[in-house]
Amino acid sequence: MGIFGRSRTTTPAPPVPSPVVGPGLSALTGDYTIDPAHSTLGFVARHAMVTNVKGKFLEFSGSLHLDGGDPARSTASIDVVMDSIDTGSADRDGHLKSADFFKTDEFPAMTFRSTSAEALGGDDYRLTGDLTILGTTRPVTIDLEFNGAARDPFGNERVGFEGKAEILRSEWGLTWNAALETGGVLVSDKIRLVFDISAIRQA
Repeated sequence: MGIFGRSRTTTPAPPVPSPVVGPGLSALTGDYTIDPAHSTLGFVARHAMVTNVKGKFLEFSGSLHLDGGDPARSTASIDVVMDSIDTGSADRDGHLKSADFFKTDEFPAMTFRSTSAEALGGDDYRLTGDLTILGTTRPVTIDLEFNGAARDPFGNERVGFEGKAEILRSEWGLTWNAALETGGVLVSDKIRLVFDISAIRQA
């Protein structure tokens, strides 16, 4: 009984809505090829504890399978040519290709193969997969935003996504560093990966 002699009732909490597929994606089920000329695979690393160094890979290929009805069945595959790394400094790029870092003579490619996908609601998605660097494969999670779809002047049906992820390079054996006299290290362990993907629907 309530304090005024009436039974106290509770209002049930409203159900939590399930993530829904963005309306623009639902009609785009199909296979797509990533267009390297209009896509960017980049990274950001902290340098000397005071600034960020940005870089990208100039040569890569990849494919997407989008399932608008069931985003969990969507997949992605990317292959990157490690010798194509570009940070705007030839000396730094040479060091990154050397045995201190990517050992590109021995390990010419970096690969990503998705293992799961999910819709987070609206235009937001999450892709989890296996990232292989230096022969070591570890899971990584990428947050994606669907930027839209359009037909370009050449008749190609395109989709666009932006993505980001953070990794610890040491988990892939990338451990080279140098101590600073003022404390800290020259290159951060944490690396931010950034993606801007344009993909063309296959006929």
